[in-house]
Amino acid sequence: MPQGDVTLEIFLAHRGALVNYASALTGDHGRAEDLVQEAWLRYRTASSDRRVDEPVGYLYRIVRNLALDLRRRLSIERRHVAASLDDAAGEGDGLSAEAALIAREDLRRIMAALDELPERTRIALEMHRLGGCKLKDVAAHLGLSISFTHALIKEGLKHCQRRL
Repeated sequence: MPQGDVTLEIFLAHRGALVNYASALTGDHGRAEDLVQEAWLRYRTASSDRRVDEPVGYLYRIVRNLALDLRRRLSIERRHVAASLDDAAGEGDGLSAEAALIAREDLRRIMAALDELPERTRIALEMHRLGGCKLKDVAAHLGLSISFTHALIKEGLKHCQRRL
């Protein structure tokens, strides 16, 4: 049996358990599915170059590392957004405590609105509006057409605006 077939069989046999593991790490089933898919791609690439001694353990390690990277990235993005909104609210620039409080409440609402979005929509919106990625790059990352990606971002923005 070719190495690729064995690799796929191993992945498919453990996919459900990997998704459950990733869900426990991320707290989000949609993100867990994405992490496991990314883990599969990385595993397949690694196993095509060399023999992997413990393939199941290696898959779990990839999933864990991807989950930790995701957690770090989201933490950094949220801090960046909070800092940007604090700067926009003018904390320390002579604006009242009331204006700062309103800005923080707006941030809380936006973060809640982002959490309510479907996974693809949230990723597209965060990459484009918060990460500064070009529309074509977001579309390529998500494996979607540029027009559909644009529609997702527009839908996400409308949702956030309604929540504010």
